[in-house]
Amino acid sequence: MPATAQQPPITAPLPAALRKKWAAWGRTGQDAYALVMEARKGVPAAMAFEVAAAYQLQTPELEAIYELSTKTLRTYSQENRVLSAARSEKTLKIISLYQRGMEVFGEPAAFLRWLAKPAHGLDQEVPLRLLETSGGIDLVAEELARIAYGDLS
Repeated sequence: MPATAQQPPITAPLPAALRKKWAAWGRTGQDAYALVMEARKGVPAAMAFEVAAAYQLQTPELEAIYELSTKTLRTYSQENRVLSAARSEKTLKIISLYQRGMEVFGEPAAFLRWLAKPAHGLDQEVPLRLLETSGGIDLVAEELARIAYGDLS
């Protein structure tokens, strides 16, 4: 996935302030009950753009994950609205997945390269494409766990 002019280069780590915020959100994503409770409150719509920047998402990918146009997401963000519970849950899971990817691969570039290529353990599916559903995010997280424990898929 090539970086666009609006996105940081693929090797850029998350800014320090964002890393700190995502660390807290990522822990929420690891506790099923906390995830549901936080998702019910809703996460700020602006986090969708943070996800897009971290994952180097192109517009169609961002829209597929959130099932909203970028224009709508931008409007929600400008109005300080929160995402629906389902979209908030997906966001929290994606943030948790990013944290896990950093633990497994050690750097954003390696994790993002892995996400963009067909994975043997996912029946040759491209992991990034599975982020469109909550279940798909779970499958990618399970694959990361297998890799972390020595199954180099």
